[in-house]
Amino acid sequence: MARSAALLCLCLLAIPSLVRGQVDSALAQSYFREATALCERDGGKLWGVSLCGPMVFADAATQTIATSQPAPDAPRPHGLGFLNAPVTWGGTRWSTYMWTWIPPSDAQERGVLFIHELFHRVQPDLKLMAGVAENDHLDTLDGRYWIQLEWRALSRALASSGAARAAAIGDALAFRRARQAEFPVAAKAEAADEIREGLAEYTGIVVAAPSTADAIALGIRRLANAEKEVSFVRRFHAASGPAYGLLLDAFAPGWTHRVTNTDDLAQMLTVAAKIEPARDAAASAARYHGAELRAAEEKLDVERQARIAKLKARFVDGPVLIAPRPTGSAQNNTGATPIPGVGIVIMEYRATPAWGTLAATSGVLVLAKTAHLHLTTPFQTSGSTPSGDGWTITLAAGWTVGPGQRPGDFEIVKAGN
Repeated sequence: MARSAALLCLCLLAIPSLVRGQVDSALAQSYFREATALCERDGGKLWGVSLCGPMVFADAATQTIATSQPAPDAPRPHGLGFLNAPVTWGGTRWSTYMWTWIPPSDAQERGVLFIHELFHRVQPDLKLMAGVAENDHLDTLDGRYWIQLEWRALSRALASSGAARAAAIGDALAFRRARQAEFPVAAKAEAADEIREGLAEYTGIVVAAPSTADAIALGIRRLANAEKEVSFVRRFHAASGPAYGLLLDAFAPGWTHRVTNTDDLAQMLTVAAKIEPARDAAASAARYHGAELRAAEEKLDVERQARIAKLKARFVDGPVLIAPRPTGSAQNNTGATPIPGVGIVIMEYRATPAWGTLAATSGVLVLAKTAHLHLTTPFQTSGSTPSGDGWTITLAAGWTVGPGQRPGDFEIVKAGN
C-alpha cells in the first residue's frame, strides 16, 4: 500500500452537545495508529496482502463518526454504528466498528477486533467467503457435549508439545468425528463457519499478539471462554477457528497461502500433522472430565428446553408483528437460541432495511426459511414509530403496519397494499 494511503486523517462529524457514547476524536486517532502499526508489522506476510485499509468508528445514538482517511463525498451507509463489518462507501470498502464495542482497557483484544474486521475487508479478494451455516445442532445436548470435549482437547494440544500434543489432537479429531457422525450436515456447516469467521478471529489473534506464545495464550483463552457461552450457535468459530489455525501454524507453515473456502481446517490439520482421530472417543472423554461435563449438560438441557418453550410461546404461538427480511443487520449473537424447525432468536438485533430502522434488545425471531422477523406484541405507535417490549421501529416513508394473516398478527407492508 502506498505511503500516502497509510497516512491517517481524522474526520469527526458531531452533534452540538456531548452525549454518552459519542466518538472521542483524540481516542479514535490513537486507535487508528494502533491498527496501522499492527498492519504494518504484519506487512502482508500472513495472507500475502496488506490488511491495512480505511476504517470507520461510529456511534448510532449520537450519529458521530471518525474516519481514518477523509470521508468520501457520498451518503453515509445506513449501517454505520450498528455493526462491525465491511461496507462500501464512495466506491471503497471500509472496515466499520461500533464505537461502544471497542474495548478501551485491553489493547491486545482491541487489536484483535481491529484486525478481525480488516481481514473481513480483504476476505472476498482472498476468495475465502464460505457460505453461511446456522449449526443449530450445537444447541443440542450431544452437540454441546462433543464440541466442548473438542475444545478441551484443542486447548491441551495448544499448551503441550511432542507426544502429548499429538495425543490431544487425536482426541480433538475423535470428538469432532463423533459429533459430525451424529449430525450428518455438521461437517460442511461447521467448516464453512470456521472459514468465514474463524479465519478472521485467527488473523486478529496472530497479528495482534506480540509473540507466538501470546497468540497461543489468546487461543487457549478463547477456548475456555467459549464454554461459558449460553449458546454455541454462531459463536463456536471464535474458539475452534483460531485453535486449528494456530496448530496448523506449527504443522504446516504457510498454510494460509494454500487454504480455500471449501477446506476443513480440522481435515487440513489431520493431513499436515499425520495424526488420525483416536479410536474410541468415549474412552478419550474420560481424560477431559467427560462424565462431569455430560451430567452438567443434561441439567442444562432441561433448562434449555424450558427456555425454548418460552421463546416459542412469545415469538411463534402468540400474536406477533412480522417484518420483511432486511438485506443487512447487526447482531450480538451471544445467547442466540434456535427454535427447532422455525428459526433462531437473536437477543440484540439492529437493522436499517428499506422499510425503516429496527433496534431490538429483548429478542427477535429470524425465520429460517424466509429470514422474515417476528417481534412480540402488544405494541404502541407514535407517528411512524411503533414500539414494543424491548424493540423500536421507525418506519420509512411509504411503509405502514397492517393486519397479518393470523388473527392478532400484524405485518409491516407498503402503504396501499
